[in-house]
Amino acid sequence: MGREVGMSVVYLLRHGQASFGAADYDVLSPQGELQAKVLGEELRTRGITPVQAWSGTLSRQRATASIALAAAGLDLPVREDPRWNEYDHLGLVQHLLARENVGAPASPREFQAVLDRALHGWITDGESAGPAGTYADFDAAAAAALTELAAGLGSGGTAVVFTSGGVIATLCSRLLGLPGAALVALNRVVVNAAVTKVVHGRAGASLVSFNEHGHFEGPNRELLTYR
Repeated sequence: MGREVGMSVVYLLRHGQASFGAADYDVLSPQGELQAKVLGEELRTRGITPVQAWSGTLSRQRATASIALAAAGLDLPVREDPRWNEYDHLGLVQHLLARENVGAPASPREFQAVLDRALHGWITDGESAGPAGTYADFDAAAAAALTELAAGLGSGGTAVVFTSGGVIATLCSRLLGLPGAALVALNRVVVNAAVTKVVHGRAGASLVSFNEHGHFEGPNRELLTYR
């Protein structure tokens, strides 16, 4: 994947695995640190030469950026923008559990099932979810961040963005013209440290690839995780 002539390119990179079940979720797990390194090696292998690097303000996003850029041999400052942050997934789940008066999920699989239901409610009910606000707020903020970044790159520029699964899912839903509820299905399958590619030209933005994770096949297949 090189640079498309006359088009700007934005690579949306999901952070490595966070620390599910730990006191502080927003920390890369040891597996997540390895995933970030492999992601950086993948950027190097592809010959991606960004002129800008961005991340949200979350620890897992910033740590992934630091590890991946070092592994890619890229000496770029990482600019931070909270619009690349994830929605408050823990808050959404806790709100649903309290409303239904049920216990906390005991495994990542159970957590995902509860999160899917909580997301459907967030999208359809118009309720606020922490700093991200309503789903409409979250969707609009992510779209604005992507549009502004692409405009600032100019023709032929490339950027990498270290962000989260929900941001990637809502942007892909928008680019494909899908309803907001599509976020739930897309969010469920986004792999940790996966690559999604968006190009921008005269006709606007186009989704070229979603959730690429070939770097977690073959010898690195044991590093593949979704949560």
